Amino acid sequence: MASQRAVQLSLRKPAHAVCVIGVETLVDVYSDVPKGAKTFEVSGSSEVKIYMVYDPSRVAEPAGRAHWPLDANVDVVVVADTVSKNLHDLKVKVSYFKSQDTAALAHSLLYLTAVDVSLDVDTGRTGKVKKGSGDKKNWRWGSGGSGAILLVNCDRDVHGSREDLHDSHLRSLEDLQDMSPMVLSCDGPDDLFKSHKLVLKASLPDSRRLGVFCARGGTSLSNYKQVLGPRHNSYEVERHPGERDIQFYVEGLAFPDASFSGLLSLSVSLVDTRPLSEVLVFTDSVTFRVAPWIMTPNTQPPLELYVCSVTDMHGSNDKFLEDMSHLATKANCKLVVCPRLENRNDRWIQDEMEFGYIDAPHKSFPVVFDSPRNRGLRDFALKKILGPDFGYVTREIQFAGASGLDSFGNLDVSPPVRVGNTEYPLGRILIGGNFPKSSGRRMARVVRDFLHAQQVQAPVELYSDWLSVGHVDEFLSFVPTSDQKGFRLLLASPSACLQLFQEKKEEGYGEAKQFDGLKHKTKRSINDILADRHLRRDSAHVQKCIDWNREVLKQELGLSESDIVDIPQLFFLKGAYAEAFFPDMVNMVVLGKYLGIPKPFGPIINGRCCLEEKVRSLLEPLGLRCVFIDDFLFYHQLLGEIHCGTNVRRKPFAFRWWNSVP
Repeated sequence: MASQRAVQLSLRKPAHAVCVIGVETLVDVYSDVPKGAKTFEVSGSSEVKIYMVYDPSRVAEPAGRAHWPLDANVDVVVVADTVSKNLHDLKVKVSYFKSQDTAALAHSLLYLTAVDVSLDVDTGRTGKVKKGSGDKKNWRWGSGGSGAILLVNCDRDVHGSREDLHDSHLRSLEDLQDMSPMVLSCDGPDDLFKSHKLVLKASLPDSRRLGVFCARGGTSLSNYKQVLGPRHNSYEVERHPGERDIQFYVEGLAFPDASFSGLLSLSVSLVDTRPLSEVLVFTDSVTFRVAPWIMTPNTQPPLELYVCSVTDMHGSNDKFLEDMSHLATKANCKLVVCPRLENRNDRWIQDEMEFGYIDAPHKSFPVVFDSPRNRGLRDFALKKILGPDFGYVTREIQFAGASGLDSFGNLDVSPPVRVGNTEYPLGRILIGGNFPKSSGRRMARVVRDFLHAQQVQAPVELYSDWLSVGHVDEFLSFVPTSDQKGFRLLLASPSACLQLFQEKKEEGYGEAKQFDGLKHKTKRSINDILADRHLRRDSAHVQKCIDWNREVLKQELGLSESDIVDIPQLFFLKGAYAEAFFPDMVNMVVLGKYLGIPKPFGPIINGRCCLEEKVRSLLEPLGLRCVFIDDFLFYHQLLGEIHCGTNVRRKPFAFRWWNSVP
C-alpha cells in the first residue's frame, strides 16, 4: 500500500501525529532502534488498523508469537477508521526485541489524533453528493465513467443586465440550484482546529473560471458568501466548534474553449500552524468538468418557434406571421413574435442566434448562443431571452468585423449518427467555410474554436463559400422520419430540378411557366429555362459544389445514398457566387413532421405546382407533412428564406452527454 506521510518514532519520548481517517500513515520504526534489537512487533488501539508491507520473496509473515525482523525492509502502515473524541486518544506501540524469546528491550509510542477531512462532490453523477464515492481526482467519460459536472451560471435569476456568473454576491437562493454541491467533512476534536487550519484552494487559472460559495444555511442571502473566484484563489475555512460538515456550492464561469479544456480542480488542505513554518498534513482534491453547450437537431421536438415582425417597402409581413402561427399550431409549438421595436427591422433571427442547452445531473436549462453578427437583433438574445433558467453565451470577434459566414444560418447540427465504430450520440455540428487549402471566407476562428472545444458534437466544416450569402442552410437540411433510420438529409439539387423540367417538357408541358402566380416577377417557361445555356452552366457548377459536400457528409456522418433526398432547386451565378433562382426549398423550418417550406412558384401543371408535387412525393411517404409558405417578397428577394427568418428552440436530448466518449 502507498503511504501518505511518515511519522518518526523516538525511544526517549512519545511521538504525536494527526492522521486522516481512511488515509495511510507510514510509521518509521527504524530511525531510533535500541542497541542489539533484531526484531519488532506493533500493537495499537482497536480503532487503528495496522498493516505490515513487505516483499514475500524476502521475508515470511511470522507465525504465532514470532516477531518481524528489522533487517527485511518491512514497512509499518497504520490507518484510523474512527474520528478521535479527544486529542491523542489513539495509540500505536512498537516493541523491540533482541531475540524471539527475550523480553522487549524498549518501546516506542505514537499517539494519534484522527480527523475526518474530505472534499466530496457528485462523482457518481446522480445529482447528489455521496461521500467517498469513486475517483475524485480524475474525470472519465462514458457510461461507466465518473467525475463531477459544473454548469456555467449563465442564466439570470434576478432582473439585471448581466448573467449571474458576473455576480460575486448571491442575489437569489434559486441561483444555488444552478450550482454543483460540494461538501467538506471536517470532523474531529475542536482543540485540534485551534492549532490546525483548513485551506480551500484553486489554481490561479482555475479560480478565474469558477466561483465557490460557502453556505451556512438559512434563507438569508448573507448566509452565502463567495469564498473562491476570480478575486481570490485561496480561502481559510471558518470551521465552527462541533462542525462536522460544511456545505459549498460551485458555479462555472466559463465554457470550454481553445485555451480551456473544461476541467477544473479544487483542493482542501489540513495545515499544522504550530511550527514556525506551517506544515502540510493532508490534501484532498476534486475535479469537475464544465458542461458543454449542446445544439439540438431538427429531429428533436420543437418547443418554441421565433419569428420577427418587420415592415419594408412591401408593407408588413403580417401574412407570413399568420402562416407561421398556423404552422406552429399544427405542430403544437409555441409561437414567439419578436416585435419591430426589439428587432429594429432585422428579420434574420436564425442568423442572430442558435438555441442549445447545458446539462448536469442536478439541473439543465436552455442556453442561447448569440452570434457576432451584431445587426438589428444584436440585443434581443441578451435583453429578451436571458432570464431565469435561460442562459446566454456569445463570442466576439476582436479587431475585425463579422463576415456573412459568422451568422448562424451557417451553423447546423446533424441528428445522432454512427460513423464506422464511432458513435456521435448527440450528432455532429456542421459549419460552412471555404474550399480546403484555398483562400476565401470562413467562420471566425473564435466561433470555430468554441464549437470544437465543446467536444461532444465534433464539428465538420463544409464548403459554403460558393454561395453569395455563404450559409450551409442554403443547400442542406435534416428532417425526422418515421422509419428505422429516423431522419433524412435533404440536399438542394439543380440536376434533379433540370431532370424534372425535362420530364415535364417531354410530357408536353414545356410552356408551363416558372413564377406563375407572382405579380412582380418575369415568368419563364420550362422550355426557356432548359434552353438557357448560362443557367445550365451555373447549375452544373453549383451541382459540383453540392456534390463535393455530399461526399464529405456521407463520409463524416456515415450516410449512404438512401439516407439522402435530392430536392429540386436551381441556382444562378451573380459574379462568382451563387443565389437561388426561385425560393430555396431546403431552407425550411422543421417542426416535427410539419415542414414550413418556401413556396417555389413552379410551373403549374394540371392545376398544381410541379415542384411542390415533386417535393411532396419525396417527403410525405416518410411521414412528413409539407406546408408551402410564400416568403418571396419579404425573404427570398433579400437572399434569405423561411429558415433564415425563423428560429426554433427544441427539446434537449434524453441522452446525457457525459455518457459519450469523444
